[in-house]
Amino acid sequence: MAKLKIGVIGAGSISEAHLNGYAENPEVEIYAICDLNEERAKQKAQKYGASHIFTNYHDLLALPELHSVSICTWNNTHAELSIAALQAGKHVLCEKPLCKTVAEALEVEKAVKLSGKVLQVGVVRRYSTNTQVLKRFIDQGDLGQIYYAKASCLRRLGNPGGWFADQERSGGGPLIDLGVHLIDIVWYLMGMPKVKSISGNTYKKLGNRSNVENLSFYKAADYDPSLNGVEDLANALIRFENGSSLFIDVSFTLHAKQDELNVKLYGDKGGAELEPELMMITEKNNTIMNMTPQVDNLSFNFQSAFTNEMAHFIDATLGRKDTLSPVADGVEMMKILTGIYESAQRGEEIHF
Repeated sequence: MAKLKIGVIGAGSISEAHLNGYAENPEVEIYAICDLNEERAKQKAQKYGASHIFTNYHDLLALPELHSVSICTWNNTHAELSIAALQAGKHVLCEKPLCKTVAEALEVEKAVKLSGKVLQVGVVRRYSTNTQVLKRFIDQGDLGQIYYAKASCLRRLGNPGGWFADQERSGGGPLIDLGVHLIDIVWYLMGMPKVKSISGNTYKKLGNRSNVENLSFYKAADYDPSLNGVEDLANALIRFENGSSLFIDVSFTLHAKQDELNVKLYGDKGGAELEPELMMITEKNNTIMNMTPQVDNLSFNFQSAFTNEMAHFIDATLGRKDTLSPVADGVEMMKILTGIYESAQRGEEIHF
């Protein structure tokens, strides 16, 4: 079978993970790259052997031989590009979040149904090995009913600046950038219960903190310390219709001793930690047991997870598997994210 021709729209930092994942797939040819910055598109095309370079995504989508596209652009373009790609008859892997608003998400969902094509939302942690190992235990009932979960991704210094700090392009700060991953993975492992209410808070107290010396942090490709229109910190308590609840807190910058990443789930038969390392907790013979599975990666392995995600996307486009992160899940996640921001703005709990 001839290799599937893939295009990537957006040649910024996250595109590297997509391109590496596709490069490892023997069924794929990295065929076209599009970016507003032509030089950046040329550099990525040269590195990955793409034969077509564009600065206008319409030109890329006009290629009849193109099978699928990855969308790796600013959040405020995700809906527009996804819809255009679907209407052009392409399968779509859209980086998280699906878009900026619920209204946009519903338009994307409509376009998916009309096109008959696959749209996979790029919530890469669903495709991580440690997640899938834990999911199998949960599906077998080892944790019982998961009634509480909490997740934290706290950066002491980590506002990436650039478009990440631009409210118009990003749609928000750490909540929509980091929180989307944590909320999604916990919600997925909890069985995706329906949301009942959300109480959220956001804080903008510390700014970019570009004055800090002797401590490095990730910076966007278009880093500009003067841009800072998003929150520093967000937290939320999410209640679900089945009685379970989730507490989440995320930050770009915080007066904290160290960075922190934790994902924990608690059920009536057992508990689990997904991050910083996979572990399951149970009770046997009147003794509490900590169980550590023997797997290659107990924590989230960045490139391995993206490679898994790209492979699953290709399988889904060929009808061999169902995507683990369909557009319907992306719509629900936008309801949660925008619900947190709305609750924080109103200063009160909101109900669904």
